[in-house]
Amino acid sequence: MNRKGLYFVIALALGGVGAVHAQDNTTGATTPSFDGRWYIAPTVGGYYNDTDRNTNSRQVYYGLGVGKFINSYTSLDLFFDRTKRSVDNSVGGGRWSNNNLGVAARFYYGDWNAWRPYALVGVMGSYHQNAASNAWAPAAELGAGLSKTITESSDFRVEAGYRYDWDDKSIRSQNGYGDWFLGFSIVSRFGEPAAAPAPAAAPAPVAPDCSKQFRNGVNLCDNKCPDLPEGTIVGPDGCPQKVVIDLRGVNFKFDRPKKGETDIKKALAEPTADSMAILDQAVDTLTRYPDVKVTVAGFTDSVGKEAYNQDLSERRAAIVFNYLTTHGIAASRLVGPFGHGMNNPIGDNGTEGGRAQNRRTELQVQQ
Repeated sequence: MNRKGLYFVIALALGGVGAVHAQDNTTGATTPSFDGRWYIAPTVGGYYNDTDRNTNSRQVYYGLGVGKFINSYTSLDLFFDRTKRSVDNSVGGGRWSNNNLGVAARFYYGDWNAWRPYALVGVMGSYHQNAASNAWAPAAELGAGLSKTITESSDFRVEAGYRYDWDDKSIRSQNGYGDWFLGFSIVSRFGEPAAAPAPAAAPAPVAPDCSKQFRNGVNLCDNKCPDLPEGTIVGPDGCPQKVVIDLRGVNFKFDRPKKGETDIKKALAEPTADSMAILDQAVDTLTRYPDVKVTVAGFTDSVGKEAYNQDLSERRAAIVFNYLTTHGIAASRLVGPFGHGMNNPIGDNGTEGGRAQNRRTELQVQQ
């Protein structure tokens, strides 16, 4: 008989097994988990018989396997299967059956829940029964297949391969027979699945060096919000802090400052000392928070023409802008000065008190 098919399948299977082992060695700690429960695998399939048997070329076989996975990529089965052939009438007719008992290893590739290709290697004893002989002979099989998990406790697999039977008794002139096969199995695991392993404890965080590590100017040992980006305005605990610079109470006299007027004290409404104290508090706040930037914006009441009030609001913003810069606040931290004229009133322009409130300048913090 021509055994080139057997040699080809041997080379193919050995190559597949080598690839699976290489995969297992390279994945290391990333090897996926697997279900190690015992399973049964009823099988049905068909043979394409060796022509040297002088039997019908095709027939069904059926069997049963019992096995388990020993790691994510390897399963072992103890199996039994049976087939029965019709001998050609030209050589005497009758039946030729084989009962096979053996062990098979499957070497899988890929993720547990995907379609997984695998290589098959098996050895067995084959008991033949025919008109010429009833006896045992060694046999082996090689093949390849695909497996897919379909439920938590069951898989489907289909495989094809080549089985060689060293039967030299049935036909005296033959030393063995090679048959191709195709089989289908439903793998059914039994028992409760193993509990998922507890997640590994996270490593303890490394204690920061309190003498060297800071975030937003706050020592990491005292910082309760260490993940904030640098430049965030924070309080003593390192967490965001809203900075408010309130200039309410800093109001201007009607129609002041005049063009060219630079002395803010003369332009402020009475009592001037209270307004100056508020301005000095604003300087102190900006000094304590060097990352804060503010927009300097001026406003007027509704008395007068719109164009005049726009110019007046710009002068009010400018005189406060100049006061801040002459008291140590960098001009790069001040946006403006801008004038908004009679827009955005905070008081009722129908009353003297409301109009006095609207003659103002605001420091609008940029968060």
